Parts: sequence; C-alpha cells; structure tokens
Amino acid sequence: MRISVLILTAVLAGCTVNGAEVNVYAAASLTDVMKEIASAYEKESGDKISFNFGASSLLARQIIERAPADMFLSADEAKMDQLEQAGLIATETRRDLLSNLLVIVVPSDSKLVIASPEELVSKSQKIAVADPRAVPAGIYTKEYLTRLGLWQKLESKIVPTENVRAALAAAESGNVDAGFVYQTDASISSKVRVAFTVAVEQGPPIRYPVALIKEAKEKSAAAKFLAYLQSASARKTFERYGFIVKF
Repeated sequence: MRISVLILTAVLAGCTVNGAEVNVYAAASLTDVMKEIASAYEKESGDKISFNFGASSLLARQIIERAPADMFLSADEAKMDQLEQAGLIATETRRDLLSNLLVIVVPSDSKLVIASPEELVSKSQKIAVADPRAVPAGIYTKEYLTRLGLWQKLESKIVPTENVRAALAAAESGNVDAGFVYQTDASISSKVRVAFTVAVEQGPPIRYPVALIKEAKEKSAAAKFLAYLQSASARKTFERYGFIVKF
C-alpha cells in the first residue's frame, strides 16, 4: 500500500511539473463557455488553464500594468488596439474569434413587453447597462441607442454596472426593469427572458479579438491553447452557447 501511494504521488508530481499553466484574461461574457472549453482541453493536453474574467477594460489595464497574462480575449477591438499600440501583444497571433448580439432582458416574471427600444422611454424606470464609459457591452449599447436618438432620453434611467454579467444579475434580481446584455448571457439564465433582440444589421459590429501577450511566460502552451480555440470541437461549444464564430 505504501509503495502504491509513493508511486501515485510521484506520478501526480510529474504531471504538475510537465503541464504548463496558461493564464488567460477573458471578457466576463465568456465565463461559462471558456470554462467548458478549457476543461476539455486540460484533459487532452495535460496543461492547466487559469482564468481572470472581468470587464475587458479592467483586464486591459491590468495587462498594461504587467499582470502575468499569457493570452487576452477581449469583447471589443478597442481594448485590444490599446494593448497593440502599447506593444504588449504578439500582433501576428491577433485574430477575430467571435461575435455576439445585444438583447434587452427583463426579469422572467416581468409583464413588461418591449416591441422596440423606443418603448423603454415610457415603460421603464431603471435599465442595467455595463459601464458605457469603458466596458464593451455598455459601449455597444450606448452606440446603438445614440444611433436611434434614444441615449439622451434614457440616460437618466441607466444603472451602470461593473461588467455585462453584473447587468444580467441586476435584471435577474428584479432591481431594474430591464437590462442590455449579450444574447449569450441571456441564454444561460432562467431568471430573465429576452424581451427584444437587436438585429445584426441594426446593432454595432461586435467582435471578440484574441491575441497572445508578447511577454507571456508560457508562449508555447498559450499558442497551443489558442489553436485549440479555433478547432472544430471549440467551434461546436461556442455555437452551442450562442456565439457567432468568426473562424
């Protein structure tokens, strides 16, 4: 028994030494899908994928401050552009990975019916939106409502949140009448229902770029995971969660 335990300990120690740990900084809206993809990849590769999920603006700022990231997956191009201009990403690895749609959600027990965003002016008092000054989902929402001539009419009703998942949580709790989130966020919650979907041709172009960090400690392992994110297996998972795949 003692010999078996020693052998098992040695094997586990060997796995720890041989497997790399890849630090992935990813937009909050990717939390569930990336965890599932990483779980499958870890079993196949032996590497460990560690995540830091949050608003893309916060993650970009952390990387600029030299946080130990190997890969960045942003919910918009502006944050990736910021890192590229600062010389912090391996530009040859940058590519658009995914897209998404904006939706208006309401608590699942709400009787609110929204046939168009214009109806939010008269039918709502509080609307949760990821911080429109910095967070991609909020920036996309402000751009969309501004184009419709609605932003100034609704601005006093806007409740800014830390990220898109916080906007979803506000709608789930009933603390707001409605919220703007991504289609993929709405699809994972039974506590909200989609009241209105912004058509692709009407909304702003939503892009999720990915790139390796130039000073990544695990460049080789990170490159392998990036390749896996563009595999047929990953595509199926992304699509099952409602993402629009760009590769």
